[in-house]
Amino acid sequence: MKTVCVMGLDRFHLDLLNTIPDASEHYQFLTLYEKDEIVHPPELAYPPLQTMVDHALDLFARSPQPVDGIMGYWDLPTSVAVPLIAHIAGLPGAPLEAVARCEHKYWSRIEQTTVLPEMVGRFQAIDPFADDPLAQVQLPYPFWLKPVKAHSSFLGFYIEDAAALQRHLPTIRENIGIMARPMNEFLDRIHLPEDVAKVDAWHCIAEEIISEGLQCTLEGYGWKDDVEIFGVVDSIRGGQRNSSFTRYQYPSSLPEPVQRRMRDATVKLMRHIGYRGAAFNVEFYWNPETDRIRLLEINARISKSHSPLFLMVDGCTNQKVSMDLALGQRPDPPHRLGTFPLAAKFMVRYFEDAILERVPTETDILAVRALFPEALVRPMAAQGTRLSDIDLQDSYSFEVAEIFLGGRTETELVDKYDTALDRLGFKIRPLDRVTE
Repeated sequence: MKTVCVMGLDRFHLDLLNTIPDASEHYQFLTLYEKDEIVHPPELAYPPLQTMVDHALDLFARSPQPVDGIMGYWDLPTSVAVPLIAHIAGLPGAPLEAVARCEHKYWSRIEQTTVLPEMVGRFQAIDPFADDPLAQVQLPYPFWLKPVKAHSSFLGFYIEDAAALQRHLPTIRENIGIMARPMNEFLDRIHLPEDVAKVDAWHCIAEEIISEGLQCTLEGYGWKDDVEIFGVVDSIRGGQRNSSFTRYQYPSSLPEPVQRRMRDATVKLMRHIGYRGAAFNVEFYWNPETDRIRLLEINARISKSHSPLFLMVDGCTNQKVSMDLALGQRPDPPHRLGTFPLAAKFMVRYFEDAILERVPTETDILAVRALFPEALVRPMAAQGTRLSDIDLQDSYSFEVAEIFLGGRTETELVDKYDTALDRLGFKIRPLDRVTE
């Protein structure tokens, strides 16, 4: 039996891991930090990276069985802590410099431009703490501004003019340290090129707007000199700036020739970066009117949001790919052996601040599962929560729950979601009806 250490393991993802064929006979999962300690810790104060390393090594030493591998599926700090711990402990894992080339968004853009210049928009670094940040701006307005390292569109702002930049800078300055501290602790262990070393995680990256057309994510992995893509997932957006994810849907509906071009580009890029021994995902846009493909970003991990979708469609969660690699084995994920031809993760979002007046009860969730046995429902905030108090939201919406469903057609999926949402009974109370 193999012992696999999982960073930030919670009940939901343990249940998914246990769907892996013969999991109970072949694997045991060891928890390195509870989810609430490493994903949403109090005050979003993540443990120092060295503390995580020391904690992991102590856990390994106390384990009754030798630890064979370490894996994760959360973003920062998990995305950098897992490969670092693997490196120090002598376990399989991605090269640290390759991880940094993915996770440091400014460095990543430089690498992308080297091999895929036609897919990369204009970009530049901006120091939000400079005496006059506006004087640094070289891109024409509008553009997107985000930290060199963040996730879930946290501190990502649409900057339509100089006044907007000036308006958002105080929020960035106040909150950028949440991600900058752990990222810089990781970068301190990497030899950085001179032009990258000047742009640490307290900086932002301004990027030309490329979000035209349809978005998708390629899930893949590096194994020795090979780069394999094992799934393409559509990302459907909505909201004020069309910047908030409303659902992920698998498999992608994009034309096969377009997917093939994205696959070829991903293989070329990840080989250039030297990424191997771990999973990744790469996000693209395709504009059907111009047939142009643009590259959004690379993440040095699987997408946990896609895990139930792969289970429903392919018959095994994408966590199996990460686990195999963590054990030093080449993955061989199944294909289209699941119960449904289509699956989706729906995000229940609101686009104005409010009070979450009612959340589903366990009875409500069971009622939905009685209708749709494959359904997975994850409320993300407690009753009475003010939406703007939910941690790590994007800048233009508030996500209160996730609903995973399978179906035969896209229409059936959306109809199922509408029915489930009605049965779950979320209610919000506008702020103008409460005393702030």
